[in-house]
Amino acid sequence: MGERAARGPGLRTSLFPLTGPLRFLLLSSFLIPLGSFMVLPFMSVFLHERLGMGLGMVGVVLAVASLVQFSGGVVGGALADRIGLRRTMLWALAVRTAGFAGLLAALRWPPLAVWALVLTCCGAALYLPANKAYLVHGVDDERRPAFLSAGNAALNAGMAVGPLIAGPFVLSSPGWLFAAVTALFLALTAGHARLPGTGDGEHPATPERTAPSGLLAGVALLPFAANALAFYLYFHFQHFLAVYAVERASGAFYSVVLLLCFTLVIVVQPLASGLIRRMPYALALAAGFTGLAAGLAVLAAGSRAALLAGGALITLGDIVLFLKNDLEALRRSPRSDAVVFGQQRLAAGLGACASGVLGGQVYGLGERAGHTGWFWLLAAAQCLLLPPLLLTLRHRTARRPASDGDHEGALAR
Repeated sequence: MGERAARGPGLRTSLFPLTGPLRFLLLSSFLIPLGSFMVLPFMSVFLHERLGMGLGMVGVVLAVASLVQFSGGVVGGALADRIGLRRTMLWALAVRTAGFAGLLAALRWPPLAVWALVLTCCGAALYLPANKAYLVHGVDDERRPAFLSAGNAALNAGMAVGPLIAGPFVLSSPGWLFAAVTALFLALTAGHARLPGTGDGEHPATPERTAPSGLLAGVALLPFAANALAFYLYFHFQHFLAVYAVERASGAFYSVVLLLCFTLVIVVQPLASGLIRRMPYALALAAGFTGLAAGLAVLAAGSRAALLAGGALITLGDIVLFLKNDLEALRRSPRSDAVVFGQQRLAAGLGACASGVLGGQVYGLGERAGHTGWFWLLAAAQCLLLPPLLLTLRHRTARRPASDGDHEGALAR
C-alpha cells in the first residue's frame, strides 16, 4: 500500500488547490445535470400522457434526441476548437435554456415540445466537450484523471438528485418545473459569461496538438472504437433495465438500483482515477469488459439481489472503460482536447444508438417468447466475444508515437 501511495498523488493532492473558475465549473457540472434530469427522464411520460403523443412516436422522438445529444458532441468539439471553450459553453447554455423555455411554451402549443427537446439535446452536445476541455486545460497528465473523474462524479450526482426532486411535480405542476429549470439555466449562463478565457483562441493549443481539418481528422482509432463498443454494450443495461426491473420488482426498486449505480460512480471513480491512469490499456479493456459481462449475466437471474449486484458490476466496469478510453484518446490524438472529447462523444452516440436499435429487437423477441433473461446472457456473451475484434486495430495504433513522459501500456504492448 505504501508503494502504491508513493507512485501517484492522492485525490486531494491531485485536485487542490482549486481556482475559483474550476470550483464554479465543478458546481455547474452538478447543477446542469440536476436541472436537466428534473425534466428529461420524464419526457416519455410527459409526451404521452400530457401531450397525447402515441408511444411509437415517443420512441422515435427519444431515439433522435439521444443520437443528437451524444453524436453532436463531435460538432461541439470542432466549434470549441474554432471559437474557444468559454464561447462554446455560452452558446450551448443559451441553446439549452431556449429548449427548456420551449417546453414551458409547449404546454400551450404541444407540437413545440419535440423541437424544444431537440434543442436541449443540441445544447448538451455542444457543451460537454468544451466543459471537459476547460476542466483539464493546463493540467498535467498525472492530474487529469482526478479532474475528469471529479467532473464525472459531479455529473452523476446531479443525475441522481434531479429525478428525486422533480418526480412529484412533473405531471401535476409541469409549468412551475419548466420555469424553475429555465431560470436555473439562465443563472448558469450568466455565471459562465464571467469565466476567464483559456488563452490563445480560448482552447489549449500546444505544439504537439495540431489542428488538422475535418471532424474526424486525427481521431484516435482504437479508443474511438473501444468507446463505441463500450457504450453499445452498456446501453443494453441503460435502455432495457427499466422494463425488466419494474416487471420483477417495482418502479421504486428500479430507482434504488439507479441510485446505487450513481453512488458508485460518485465515490469510486475519483478514488480509482490514479490507478486507472497507470493501468495498461489492454488490462483496462479486459477488466472493464469483464465487469460488464459479469453484471449482465447476473441480471439474468431476475431477483432483487441480482438486479443490485448486476447494476454494481456493470457500473464498476464502465467506470474503468469510460475514463480510460477518454485518457487514451487524449494521449494518442494530435487534436485539441475539446475535439478529442467530441469525437469520443460521437463514438458513444453511435454505440448507444446501435444498442437501442439492435437490443430493442432482441429484447422484444425474448419478451414474446417469455424468456427475457436470455437477453442479458446474450449481451454478456457479446462482452466477451466482441472486444477481441479490437485487436485488429493494434498494428495501426502501435505506430503512433507515445507522448513525452507517457509510460502507460497500450493495447499493442
